[in-house]
Amino acid sequence: MHQCGPCKALPPVFDLCLAAVPYQYPWSQLVVDFKFGGQAAWARSFATLMRSAPWVEPALDKADIVLPMPLSRQRLKERGFNQTLLLARALDSQKVRHDLLLRIKDTPAQSSLPRNERLLSVANAYALEPLHAPIRDKHIVLIDDVMTTGATLNAAARVLRQAGATHITAVVFARTE
Repeated sequence: MHQCGPCKALPPVFDLCLAAVPYQYPWSQLVVDFKFGGQAAWARSFATLMRSAPWVEPALDKADIVLPMPLSRQRLKERGFNQTLLLARALDSQKVRHDLLLRIKDTPAQSSLPRNERLLSVANAYALEPLHAPIRDKHIVLIDDVMTTGATLNAAARVLRQAGATHITAVVFARTE
């Protein structure tokens, strides 16, 4: 498995990150169109590519719960859909729980921030629904569309780890090198 310099210096909270494609052309443009161009139907095709990536199928099989990264209310209103929820449902609709991981803090778009600001921006942005949080001793697959610095996935994984998750695998459509 490949680890970048920052990950070696400060290991991520999640155990593993699996990605289908590199976040570069043409994939980067397709992701932008998917998220901001109202192309929700692309979720199925993206999920097919994600499932074909090495180790994704076993991670999904082993998972107790599949969690999409939640959007803030404002971002959801702007887009009209949560792209990670669509991806999660296309990957494994039986294990998806969209009501457990909550976005409790609206933050600026991560793509507009440098790495250090991304880390600070998403600190304390996530929480678990207190009445429906069966996370202890579970294998979790955390779904996101793109991983760049890993700040958002780490912030969410930290909440899951504190709640007792045994294993957390991040599965993303695209990842920066």
